[in-house]
Amino acid sequence: MLVRKFPRHTLMILLTAALTLAACNVGATPAPTVDINAINTAAVATAMGQISAQLTQTALAGPTSTPMPTDTPIPLVTFALPTSSVASPVAGGALPTVSFNSTPSNTTPIAGFTPIGSPVAPAATRSLGDACNNSVYIADTTIPDGTVLKPGEDFKKIWRVQNTGTCTWDEGYKLVFVAGDKALDPVSFEFKKSTDFVAGGATADIGVNLTAPLKEGSYTATWQMQSDSGVYFGTPLTVVIEVKK
Repeated sequence: MLVRKFPRHTLMILLTAALTLAACNVGATPAPTVDINAINTAAVATAMGQISAQLTQTALAGPTSTPMPTDTPIPLVTFALPTSSVASPVAGGALPTVSFNSTPSNTTPIAGFTPIGSPVAPAATRSLGDACNNSVYIADTTIPDGTVLKPGEDFKKIWRVQNTGTCTWDEGYKLVFVAGDKALDPVSFEFKKSTDFVAGGATADIGVNLTAPLKEGSYTATWQMQSDSGVYFGTPLTVVIEVKK
């Protein structure tokens, strides 16, 4: 009887203990599930925070940057042209003055040649001629250049010329006024008479009648030979006078 009751009693004790343990477990909070991703994210955030803090400490402990120096402009060298006195411009190094005036200030007349008066003859009258028609001035027979005359005085200007062409200066040839002061009452000379003709190579005295102007001053006029076909040729012939009371 006792043997049969013992196992039943033991069984009841074990059952009671099991129920007690089960009741304790029902009220307890279940253990949380471990999240691996959350653990990794927290670890990375902690590491980045530590690195940021170290960089900030390094920047604060580093030396303060020094501003770059301001560039100072370099003065340029000034060059001055050398100066010189008027008395010795070459020695002082001054630049020479260049003149583009084609008219010479001082001219020396060529011996045996009478300069052309102003204004000069047209371009067509400045031809020296050809083998047929040509002439050359030899001398002033009367009224040399610079002769002084009284106002209104009549005079005759004569030139000695040579026919250096092969053609004879006969009827139709002329010594024509081409330029100068018309106040001289200039006229042209025409070869009309046989006694006036000049053969090739011959020399002749040819003159024109003129009148000194009434106003004082210098006067100039120019003549040139013209062929029977109207072509000008030869050396121009001039008259230059001074009118004074």
